[in-house]
Amino acid sequence: MTGWQHDTEERQALADMAAEFTRRAIVPHLQAWEDAGEVPRELHREAGALGLIGVGFPEEVGGLGDVLDTVAVQESMLAAGASSGLMATLFTAGIAVPHIAAAGDPDLIERFVRPTLAGELIGSLAITEPGGGSDVAALRTTAVRDGDHYVVNGAKTFITSGVRADFVTVAVRTGGPGHGGISLLVVEKGTPGFTVDRALAKMGWHCSDTAELGFADARVPVANLVGDEGSGFIQIAGQFVSERLALAVHGYGIAARALALTVEHARSRETFGRPLIANQTVQHTLVEMRRHVEVARSYAWQVARLHQAGTMPIAEVTMAKQTGVDAAAYVCDRAVQLHGGSGYMHGTEVERHFRDARLLPIGGGADEVMRDLAAKLLGYTQKRSA
Repeated sequence: MTGWQHDTEERQALADMAAEFTRRAIVPHLQAWEDAGEVPRELHREAGALGLIGVGFPEEVGGLGDVLDTVAVQESMLAAGASSGLMATLFTAGIAVPHIAAAGDPDLIERFVRPTLAGELIGSLAITEPGGGSDVAALRTTAVRDGDHYVVNGAKTFITSGVRADFVTVAVRTGGPGHGGISLLVVEKGTPGFTVDRALAKMGWHCSDTAELGFADARVPVANLVGDEGSGFIQIAGQFVSERLALAVHGYGIAARALALTVEHARSRETFGRPLIANQTVQHTLVEMRRHVEVARSYAWQVARLHQAGTMPIAEVTMAKQTGVDAAAYVCDRAVQLHGGSGYMHGTEVERHFRDARLLPIGGGADEVMRDLAAKLLGYTQKRSA
């Protein structure tokens, strides 16, 4: 299932370029990168040189395009054969540097944002802690001011691109308990006391290196503070819309790709003397798969347009994410089923999408947390009596 058309020639050209890059530079090597557990740094440099990593960031920090261009690039790359894990690790800039770009510190922008969007550096974002999950307000990694430095102690886990990262934007506690005591610090690779404790093996997203990080009296310059001290939670929350929208696209994107592969397989595979697609039950399943994809895509684009218009569609994006990941779960499962035994083999593309889909209802805020948040924002919680 490919061939989505966009509303402007410029956006269509960008989507076509991203798809061609995927077919040429990614698809032939993706299984090798899956087996190796990471993608080469050269891929970041090539994507950066084409401007792909900077899509959606302001021109003044080295970016181009807007939110809708970001969606177009992501879905076109997935339709061309990229995986959710590949997109997560290649575009980690989308979660590592937007806070820095928005804060506007010229020095931090020059040191971290521009070279990352150019593909010269790899950044990551470190929020989640062992035992902490989605409860950002309860994080325990501390940063205590000592002259011109913060002394950082604690641990982070499930950090995307954490093994290869040249720097990490870290959520730390600089103040008291709760939301108000959280700040963001940029910690550079090589800082004494900052360690990559281990690379984590996962069910899916195999080519996306994922790390557990440690901080033991790591001294980080105060100049690496992102925004004001104590503003970290607000900064993190402000970027969640973009992250969750991206995961919604991952969801319907890999679903659409799995559907296309399944249609091709069903037309070419013969069972009992006729093509698999001649069976009515198969036809009905393909229609249902298509329905999930189209609904998820339509809603994601609707929310993207709200975001582009300057609103903050927090409740809507949580529902768009859930719609997208539900599509991925259903469609990728049916894709494996209709491929039969071949769909269960390691290295088969639908098998990869099936594994990758399982992370989407967890990453960027678990489904249960998303529903709680949406219920509060939509006024569906129990009112307290006076």
